[in-house]
Amino acid sequence: MLPPWFRQKLPDIERIAEMKGMFRDLRLHTVCESAHCPNMGECWGKGVATFMILGDVCTRACRFCAVAAGRPWSVDLKEPRHVAQAIQKMNLRYVVVTAVARDDLPDGGARHFAQTIAEIRSLTPRVKIEILIPDLGGCEENLQVIARARPEVISHNIETIRRLSKTVRPQADYARSLQVLTTIKRLNPGVFVKSSFMVGLGESRPEIMELMEDLLKAGCQILTIGQYLAPSARKRHLPVERFVPPEEFDSYRRLGLGLGFKHIMSGPLVRSSYLAEEGYQGCLEA
Repeated sequence: MLPPWFRQKLPDIERIAEMKGMFRDLRLHTVCESAHCPNMGECWGKGVATFMILGDVCTRACRFCAVAAGRPWSVDLKEPRHVAQAIQKMNLRYVVVTAVARDDLPDGGARHFAQTIAEIRSLTPRVKIEILIPDLGGCEENLQVIARARPEVISHNIETIRRLSKTVRPQADYARSLQVLTTIKRLNPGVFVKSSFMVGLGESRPEIMELMEDLLKAGCQILTIGQYLAPSARKRHLPVERFVPPEEFDSYRRLGLGLGFKHIMSGPLVRSSYLAEEGYQGCLEA
């Protein structure tokens, strides 16, 4: 049973059905659905969603993630245009686009990200764009494609502390994630760099401080911190070690701001793209 601070208002069922219908008509996926996000009802009720490109099957099997793992389908070349059309229809002013990991593609999907950004700009040039990328193999050429597309925010999630990284993300690497963030900032100094991590997996406060300091050294400016929730009871998924109370999340936020982050969103229900526009605006105002 979840602690009482996870209680939420009942979602607008009609609005959710309307949003699902639009996404299905355009053959689009959202991380809201695929990752079982606890904020889906709230965000969709506001007409906000995080688009997930490159399909809904990931080539990796991270032990915290609900997204299906396996052999992905071929890339839908119409998907970038369909994402742009959905954004135009929803009349969004800020959008987040993420993707499954596609280690089967030579560029990891970097050009598909860039094409999606270009299509969004062509239909809705005033929309601010945040992208949440996998590590793209840590390849600078792939990251260069992303940097040249010039979204307002580029995010890559480190997910957990150094000690737990191989357990939580067996096919990823803590140092590689830091290098991705460092490289992005070097290639595009004007972009806001963002990352995210979970608590409740057995980390200690000193380890969290070390993680924050590592992210700052890598050029990260925006940070989100949320509670890990096991997607299922299957062996693949790690169990929750501890439910972190809201006041502890508040202390992490104060700690991070004191260290030098421009904006931090920290709370039990916070996810990497939750109220993402606030992070962007917070950097503009900092």
